[in-house]
Amino acid sequence: MDWVKIIHLLCVMGWMTSVFAVPRALIYWKREWARLGGPGPLGDLTFRLYRFSAGLAVIAVITGLWLAWSVWGFQPWLHLKITLVTLLALHFVWTGRLVARARRGIFRESDLWLRIFNEVSVIATLAILWAVVVKPF
Repeated sequence: MDWVKIIHLLCVMGWMTSVFAVPRALIYWKREWARLGGPGPLGDLTFRLYRFSAGLAVIAVITGLWLAWSVWGFQPWLHLKITLVTLLALHFVWTGRLVARARRGIFRESDLWLRIFNEVSVIATLAILWAVVVKPF
């Protein structure tokens, strides 16, 4: 079971890299698009990072549910964690929609909006870590 935990943590770390980096990269991608008048290398890098980490997110969820079932038996604190991870995953899907639009050159959101959107994931991550460490229920 230790290997499942290791894989879970590794994939969560990789996924979180994208959760934190991609919304911020969209700000710079937007500026690059305006400067170049089209897609540039930052856009390609941002898309590839998002796509790669989406696979890591799937593995993190599968191993997390495996651990929830076989190790912790879906203890009450896990319900809170799973709810918070679901919200973070929805944030990640929303980020994916922003990336898909950006690939077409559509940047509707302001820099400020993207910065605030980015901070939402930080708050969600802090809440998840609190639930895992404190196990309030």
